[in-house]
Amino acid sequence: MEVMQVVREQITRTLSSKPTSLELFKNKVNALNYGEILKLRQTERLHQEETLALPVVELKERLKPELMDLIRQQRLNRLCQGTLFRKISSRRRQDKLWYCRLSPNHKVLHYGDVEEDTESPAIESLQEKIPVADIKALLTGKDCPHMKENKGKQTKEVLDLAFSITYDVEDYSLNFIASSRADFCLWTDGLSVLLGRDMSSESMRSELEILLSMEIKLRLLDLENVQIPDLAPPVPLPPSNYHFCYDFNATEQ
Repeated sequence: MEVMQVVREQITRTLSSKPTSLELFKNKVNALNYGEILKLRQTERLHQEETLALPVVELKERLKPELMDLIRQQRLNRLCQGTLFRKISSRRRQDKLWYCRLSPNHKVLHYGDVEEDTESPAIESLQEKIPVADIKALLTGKDCPHMKENKGKQTKEVLDLAFSITYDVEDYSLNFIASSRADFCLWTDGLSVLLGRDMSSESMRSELEILLSMEIKLRLLDLENVQIPDLAPPVPLPPSNYHFCYDFNATEQ
């Protein structure tokens, strides 16, 4: 039974690395001998014990607000850098390009049409603008106005990249289709921050876990190979008296 468990673990661990050929699969399986499997199990067990220990869980909760602020600031900085978007017509032709970026004071969204070879236009060259205070809502996917206009005609890929902001009492909207899922997460998170809402993208959750893991490991470097107790040690009893000061007058006498 133990041999079968090791063989099964060799196969599942090798497949998780997504080998691109049968030869590469064989090489990785052979490299995962019994000794390597034991080392991996021990490392994962220690990591799990550290992660699940109550003091570590409490430390994570204390670190989360600081790290969330870091992610929020990164999102706003990314919006200030701006992003190039493509306009998609009703015939799904990708033709014109436009650029959108947030002002350095985080109060105005500037946007406008740009040429094909434009990488990062100056904010002064973007003629259109929307005050952040006028933004009423952030919409995504099938709720976006430009997705409703072509309801049933958009692919799931396009729906997953579409988002809009409504402004001027929701009579007008600025419609986006991100070029990648990463840009979609950056912009929807950044716009949520501007609107005073919580970020909810999978990218944010992944980055938060990575930052938490790194910060926890740095904080626990001095406790390597030391078992972390689940409960704090008991507080000792108070001393019989509090005469801790040194009486200079008594010495002089």
